Amino acid sequence: MPPQAKIAFMALVFDADPEKHRCTMTTGLLDLTIQFVANMNQAIDMAKQLADQGCIAIELCGGFGHSMTGRIADAVRGKAAVGSVRFDIHPALGKSSDEVFGGLRG
Repeated sequence: MPPQAKIAFMALVFDADPEKHRCTMTTGLLDLTIQFVANMNQAIDMAKQLADQGCIAIELCGGFGHSMTGRIADAVRGKAAVGSVRFDIHPALGKSSDEVFGGLRG
């Protein structure tokens, strides 16, 4: 059997506590960590932590805009691949998540 791969899905949720709102599901082939964060600074910190723990891929929810996704990708470059669910207008927010969360701001 091949070695177990570690991947993560990260969601941006205003009232998240990253230490508390995290779980991992495991099969014989995969560890999937689901991580909630409340803001961009937490997202960058948690992405670095996940990459340092051996996570090879981090998928970001549609709450992360284009610029936020780029900042996270830059933070883990060379350690983990970063992908994203993409909405021009996020269905839960009614507008671009870059607009709601301030794009490049923390």
